[in-house]
Amino acid sequence: MSNQELVVLGQGGDAAGACCPGLLTAPLDEDQAADLAKVFKALGDPVRLRLLSMIASRSGGEVCVCDLTPAFELSQPTISHHLKLLRQAGLIDCERRGTWVYYWLVPETTDRLAGILTRPAGVPPSGRTAPAPAPQEDAAHV
Repeated sequence: MSNQELVVLGQGGDAAGACCPGLLTAPLDEDQAADLAKVFKALGDPVRLRLLSMIASRSGGEVCVCDLTPAFELSQPTISHHLKLLRQAGLIDCERRGTWVYYWLVPETTDRLAGILTRPAGVPPSGRTAPAPAPQEDAAHV
């Protein structure tokens, strides 16, 4: 991978990074937050989320780029750019076979994200829920 490869929490070589705490067990330090934000930024685009979903749900565990591109009304270079960002975030990996590139999910990365966002066992929910969305004003009544 390129030198722009992200280090996902808990993926570093030091002993302290061997097991990353969840958001509910310890505050993130500055470096952890910056690394995690890059991964979430890669996931923060609907096209990339769809691509990741298509790759992750593919029977056999991998998919050819030739099967991904037709699902979008985007050019092949744009799809390749989105796939590159997912690779740099460590969410997928690929291999060239002749003229085609095949992609697959890196489950360790998604498992780490799930672990970071999961409430620890035995910790009861706070009982609080997200506030209801504010009502939308009708532009015709403004």
